[in-house]
Amino acid sequence: MEFLKIAGSGNDFVVVDNRKNLIRNKKSLAIKLCDRKFGIGADGLLLLENSKNADFKMRIFNPDGSEAEMCGNGLRCILRFIYEKSISKKKNLNIETKAGILEGKIKGKIIKVRMKVVNSPKLNIEIPIENFKIIGNFVNTGVPHTVIFVDDVEKVNLEEIGPKIRYNKIFGESGTNVDWVEIVKNGIIRIRTYERGVEGETLSCGTGACASAIITSIKEKFKSPIFVITKSKEILKVYFDKDFEKIYLEGKTLLTFKGIWIGS
Repeated sequence: MEFLKIAGSGNDFVVVDNRKNLIRNKKSLAIKLCDRKFGIGADGLLLLENSKNADFKMRIFNPDGSEAEMCGNGLRCILRFIYEKSISKKKNLNIETKAGILEGKIKGKIIKVRMKVVNSPKLNIEIPIENFKIIGNFVNTGVPHTVIFVDDVEKVNLEEIGPKIRYNKIFGESGTNVDWVEIVKNGIIRIRTYERGVEGETLSCGTGACASAIITSIKEKFKSPIFVITKSKEILKVYFDKDFEKIYLEGKTLLTFKGIWIGS
């Protein structure tokens, strides 16, 4: 099975062309491929498939085998895959996801995709954590995110506190991704993200960058665009209109290698 390894600002994916629908065991395959010791190693498996309603369909499977509704960096990486494999000559493409059909623009290594907000953001939510409460802000950018403001993101004990928020009962069975946001200055923020499915920190999260930019815009009155410094140190740019009807995520992608999976 041929694949490409592509990263979006440090968020890395194994990308496979499944338009002939030859892959049946998608969840178990994702677990094997994403394993960083016995597999290829990745934050997720991306499958390019045919769509009846758009140019193509993207399906994303997390390292634990669960299927995600959407992934901003994953969407950018699958567009880079289409470009690298010369699958389409179009530079503007519509991609079907479980969160709806989203458009993307290919500019070589720079990929810009349209994002969305599902329902209205919920601000200043009290999240009970043992004997104290954390104030968070909830927004769904294709997948659920809880945004928490801190003075210094590097001081957050993410591995300890992340699961307590991610699985908190107030977010129901599906849980939430968690983003910690540090305001650098007007128009620039720094974030760290604990991702569902990965069950740990990733170097970048596209939906998290958008969620953090949107919440920051609402609470701090920042105007578009907002520059988001990720854990990888690469910068994602988030554009939006005043009603958040049009939201765009833009950043670099990196093709790291091509290969053939022969694992049994």
